[in-house]
Amino acid sequence: MGARNRFRPDLEGLRAIAILAVVLYHAGLGAAGGGYVGVDVFYVLSGFLITGLLWREVWQTGRLSFASFYASRARRLLPAAMLVVATVVASTLWLSPLRAEVVTKDAIASALYVGNYRFAALRTNYLASDTPPSPLQHYWSLGVEEQFYLIWPLLLLVASLAWRRSGRASPAGVTAAVVLVSVASFGLSLRLTEVSQPWAFFSLPTRAWELAAGGMVALAARRLERLPKPVAAALGWLGLGVIVWSVARLGGSTPFPGAAALLPVGGAAAVVAAGCAAPRFGPAIVLGRRPMQAGGRISYSWYLWHWPLLVLAPVVAGHALGLWPNLGLVLVSAVLALATLKLVEDPVRFSPRLRVRPVRSLAVGAGLTAVATIAVIATASALPAPRGHGAAATPGSPPIAASRHAPVPGGAVTSAAARMRAATARVERAVAGAVADRTVPSNLDPSLERAHTDQARPFQDGCDDGWRDTRVVPCAYGDQRSATTIVLFGDSHAPQWFPAIDRAATAHHWRLISLSKATCPPVESSIWSPVLGRPFRECDQWRAAAIKRIQAERPALVVLGTARHYGPGYHFTMYGPAWTTGLGDMVGRLRAGGAHVLVLGPVPKPRADVPDCLSQHLDDAVACTTPCASAVDAGGILAERAAVERAGGSYLDVSPWICTRSTCAVVVGNLLVYRDDNHLSTSYPAWLAPLLALELDRAMGTPTARP
Repeated sequence: MGARNRFRPDLEGLRAIAILAVVLYHAGLGAAGGGYVGVDVFYVLSGFLITGLLWREVWQTGRLSFASFYASRARRLLPAAMLVVATVVASTLWLSPLRAEVVTKDAIASALYVGNYRFAALRTNYLASDTPPSPLQHYWSLGVEEQFYLIWPLLLLVASLAWRRSGRASPAGVTAAVVLVSVASFGLSLRLTEVSQPWAFFSLPTRAWELAAGGMVALAARRLERLPKPVAAALGWLGLGVIVWSVARLGGSTPFPGAAALLPVGGAAAVVAAGCAAPRFGPAIVLGRRPMQAGGRISYSWYLWHWPLLVLAPVVAGHALGLWPNLGLVLVSAVLALATLKLVEDPVRFSPRLRVRPVRSLAVGAGLTAVATIAVIATASALPAPRGHGAAATPGSPPIAASRHAPVPGGAVTSAAARMRAATARVERAVAGAVADRTVPSNLDPSLERAHTDQARPFQDGCDDGWRDTRVVPCAYGDQRSATTIVLFGDSHAPQWFPAIDRAATAHHWRLISLSKATCPPVESSIWSPVLGRPFRECDQWRAAAIKRIQAERPALVVLGTARHYGPGYHFTMYGPAWTTGLGDMVGRLRAGGAHVLVLGPVPKPRADVPDCLSQHLDDAVACTTPCASAVDAGGILAERAAVERAGGSYLDVSPWICTRSTCAVVVGNLLVYRDDNHLSTSYPAWLAPLLALELDRAMGTPTARP
């Protein structure tokens, strides 16, 4: 039979450890870099308590009262979870209309307990995101638990009915089912952590083994009660030590959940298992202390309150907050959690009127869910649509109508040069007119709502390799039978030019290969990864593999694209000697393989996320423009050009395609220039395609002889 129905102070204290790990991690405390494992500890505790509760009922009665079970869960979880409405209201007040609209969608998914799948589908990186997180992102873990509660009772009941002895449910059959679920779930977690980390992190199938681990302890509780006290004490302290070690030593660079999740899950299971024997000198000495008990009691509400405060406070302040202000917010959220416990959680959870009739609890739960969903939808409906309402605009016809494959001697060279000057002048005139336009046009392309997901095909096709990828995923486009191959190579700033280069490849019947990796610049120099918190070895390995692939392809042209806003966190100086030398060395290495090389200059860096900014300034788009002097490093461009040309490559300064001498545009005609705070939209490079095609022609010159 399962564990006895008795209060376990060590479990309450373990909740305190889990919530402290999570809130300190979110506050930015370096010593708690692996604090996200607190959620894994919560899962083990939930699995233990729920499985024990269900198994006791099955053992004693041979059946399950689903109504009573779900009524209990509704009273425990739903009242405080309705704070989602308060978070949505706060978001509409302080976030940009564009971000607030996204939050309302997050809220609806969270209220329906499927927020975890929304975040997975959006490929959210919980451990290292490049974009501001949703103030409701923490609801993902509640989604996992609610889905678990929906399936788990039925699984236990079916397993108990399928394997009965002497007319009673057999723990062997239930244990076998739980073990089978654990093994399958853990295997899936290992696989998806490698190939699709967001789905591994957020989905129930990859997290079920953690809850099942607590379930296995519950099923073995009676036997665990007979553990020798010294053995149980040692096991408990070992488990607690493993949890603390996980919090201190894991971090954003750890592939998670995967195999690493065995540490916090195993540690929590060990503490829970040891407590079954109630050793006198076990971890309960610490976990049973009054402060730990208090932390455990408010853990659920504390979890719900702390994250929205940490996400929204910097927006209200207008700047990022440091550790001490964040710790202050953590304390404020603890006070709010205590108030929520006393005024909301406990009155509903322990209400005699609700407990005596499960149907009442279920009705209250359904009502709360309906009210929250309706309130969120109503709030979303009241939000001003983040759409331009200015007159429909156009940037004009493309810069030129067509391009030649390559310049030829004689008069054609003059003709090509004239066409280049005319095309450039047309773009520059469009940009000059755009920097003064104040109203966002009604036919903006892409729309502000679509902007953040407006990515070129290599991104959509999974061809932009992630931080931990070392193997090259070459994606081929254009004419696959062509004798002429060109390669687009670099970090995420390379495939942003894909719409333009792909059009040129299609027009000329070229074969186009896209090779890119997040935050891995195409320079012969090792860098540090602030995302992984260590030397970026994966970048070195990937770059070496990419060069080998390029050499095997024997391309006519390699186009290099890279961001130029790498900061001190990458352990080098942007445009410094290491950068320019490394860029020149890369050009020389590619030229040695017989290819022409064109290096695309830096895309001017806006001062803010452009779609977000425009959603707040629909009648004053100029407020979102950036002075050219701060968006473009003219000295850096000169240094890069010199290094590239010394190595035998060509260099293209693209800043005149976006900026005047004084200002960088964010909208040209009806084209949105940027999809975020540094990447171009797909529409703007596509408009520039004919002009860029001429630049490709010029860089290729006459066909290069193959060695």
